[in-house]
Amino acid sequence: MRTELLLRQTRMHFPRLDVAEIEIRPIQRGGSDRKFYRIRCSAEQALILVKYNLEREENRHYVPIANFLDSHGIRVPKIYFHDPAEGLIWIEDLGERDLYSYRRESWLVRRAFYESALDQIATLHALPEATCIEMKEHLPAEFDAALYVWEQNYFFKNCLARYFKVDNTRRAALAALPALKEVAKRLASFPRVLVHRDFQSQNIMIQNRQAYLIDFQGMRPGLAHYDLASLVYDPYVDLTEAERAELIAYYRGRQLENGITIDGDFDFKLRLCAMQRLMQALGAYSFLGLVKGHKHFLEYIPSALRLLRAVVANIDDLQPLEKFIGQFC
Repeated sequence: MRTELLLRQTRMHFPRLDVAEIEIRPIQRGGSDRKFYRIRCSAEQALILVKYNLEREENRHYVPIANFLDSHGIRVPKIYFHDPAEGLIWIEDLGERDLYSYRRESWLVRRAFYESALDQIATLHALPEATCIEMKEHLPAEFDAALYVWEQNYFFKNCLARYFKVDNTRRAALAALPALKEVAKRLASFPRVLVHRDFQSQNIMIQNRQAYLIDFQGMRPGLAHYDLASLVYDPYVDLTEAERAELIAYYRGRQLENGITIDGDFDFKLRLCAMQRLMQALGAYSFLGLVKGHKHFLEYIPSALRLLRAVVANIDDLQPLEKFIGQFC
């Protein structure tokens, strides 16, 4: 859609904006099929315009999910106007600094931002089941055994086959390891809560030292540990083991404050979810980089693979997979 048309529609829906010097410029965000624009009217007036693909069902649910999260005290961009016929959403401009952009700051600075993000996600995870049911019609399929197996296969198909050119016989043998299906089965057996599904540093905006969640349209029932693993095993950012342990301990403390009992399987679930998340991420980096032409994603494959190897090394009966991916690390 041409920017002149987008500006015309903005003026129509926001007649009180100072439009004397209105300007619009595209924003590059990850591998999304949505298009983002920053519309600036003056030094004090700015907003973000999102143009989404009407054919992708997930995109249609962004607004009701945003309103749901906001109603439960979880910080997200405010929705100013939604035109579902055109696939346009005008939302609050939270600035240009995400958690990722602070990756070179001292841990003292970054830790406060991480803790703010964990406060938000812990609030989401603590929502009672009765509250979550009202969102069911707006959410994609829950995390079940089939979805966990899909994530594993996404890794084998796109990362090992497409990126590393592993032959079909070797790849099939690894994918058929019984322990992988057992991981999917075990994770699917645990009670679910609402999860963000892509809770990583580039989906957490920082404004006035507070964390805001974005790109939450993939929210669905799953394990809280999946979101925690997505953040503390984020391939975009290098965390030390000590830093990772601090964040895990902080999150556990927030769960206790929210009245959630920490069971003895916490670390076990976190390990399995970290494996799943990293497999999904590696599949996505390879697919987006090689198929969609977003080459910058390929640079994160080495760090994600190192993290996956370290996690898999501590999961029973996955030594063949750990040994195999070790040759690429």
